[in-house]
Amino acid sequence: MNLQEIRSWFPILEREVNGHPLVYLDNAATTQRPRQVIEAVQRFYETYNANVHRSPHTLSFEATEAYERAHRAVARFIGASSWREVVFVRNATEGLNLFAYAWGLSHLQEGDEIVTTVSEHHSNLVPWQFLARRTGATLRVVDVDDEGRWNPDDIRRELSERTRLVALGHASNITGVVHPVQEVARAAHEAGALVVVDAAQSLPHLPVNVQALGADVLVASGHKMLGPMGIGLFWARREVLEEMDPFLYGGNMIQTVTLQEATWNELPWKFEAGTPNVAGAVGLEAALQVLEKVGMEAIYQHEVVLTTYALERLAAIPDVEVYGPRDVHDRIGVISFNLRGIHPHDVAYVLDQQGVAVRSGHHCAQPLLERLGAGNTVRASFYLYNTKEDVDRWIEALQRVRTILGVSS
Repeated sequence: MNLQEIRSWFPILEREVNGHPLVYLDNAATTQRPRQVIEAVQRFYETYNANVHRSPHTLSFEATEAYERAHRAVARFIGASSWREVVFVRNATEGLNLFAYAWGLSHLQEGDEIVTTVSEHHSNLVPWQFLARRTGATLRVVDVDDEGRWNPDDIRRELSERTRLVALGHASNITGVVHPVQEVARAAHEAGALVVVDAAQSLPHLPVNVQALGADVLVASGHKMLGPMGIGLFWARREVLEEMDPFLYGGNMIQTVTLQEATWNELPWKFEAGTPNVAGAVGLEAALQVLEKVGMEAIYQHEVVLTTYALERLAAIPDVEVYGPRDVHDRIGVISFNLRGIHPHDVAYVLDQQGVAVRSGHHCAQPLLERLGAGNTVRASFYLYNTKEDVDRWIEALQRVRTILGVSS
């Protein structure tokens, strides 16, 4: 990886914050946009902005072609068997809700079981709580160990002839743990259950293939992988999509309409009612091109190096508590930590005064943080444009936090 070249793609990295050069370490929340993405979106609005699947004129044709090409790009990136299995949504959260409403309400009933884990993001927990309340299904939640890992054997033990759905996050936005989803997928299928994978934190950081993963459904957010905000992907096997009802009703998702009834469009348009986010899809395709150019394996290995270096430097600071596994090969570049005696929000505020952007809070994973004994944490998260110099600036700023807030060595 040519870090100097890669960093030159991101104009925001040139700015200063509070008089200091920006060190952006909040990538688990959202990543920055390279010029390639910014220019692709700008080019759409400046040269062929039009609604898709609507009109025979040139601009509409070009917009439609670009929109469908973006579906194909996503399918290729995740290893889908067909681009028609890719549905564009706003984000991973909307994709999980799409599945909860369009599949869950019509396929679950009293006595059925949903299996998930303590480590999940709220978006991969709250929809299943909703389904359980609405259908009478039982929600079974598998515990994690003190490093935030779930054990595949624990999930297997929860499976039964009543299990209909197993919902798992591939990588944690708290601990960075990459969970062995593929190890339990076969057992889930043998039990007759579908496997739903939240890949919001894994797809941007390491190679992911939906076939190898054993997923039936997978969701991710474009803004966490260099793409624009407001565009996400929902993928499901064709057989699953065919048996699902539409999530939204209206224009473009229909085949025929009379005053009394309607029939549905072909995939994926059946699930893309109304005017879609064409510019977002164009930007997402540009983002995937950047990621493919750099290489997902190279990005993963770069984060391994940064995470190793960051954990070594953190270990030298007194009163730091780090959550998650110490083996960097089992995690993506996410480090959640606390400085004993200092509130996470205070840590993040003082870091920001020195130009270092991190996140503090519960990170939409309250059950996991409670299990780990931390109500809130500070979180630093890396991506392809971060450097060891960024880590050094962050560590130096943390030392400054301890001085400012009165914690002695």
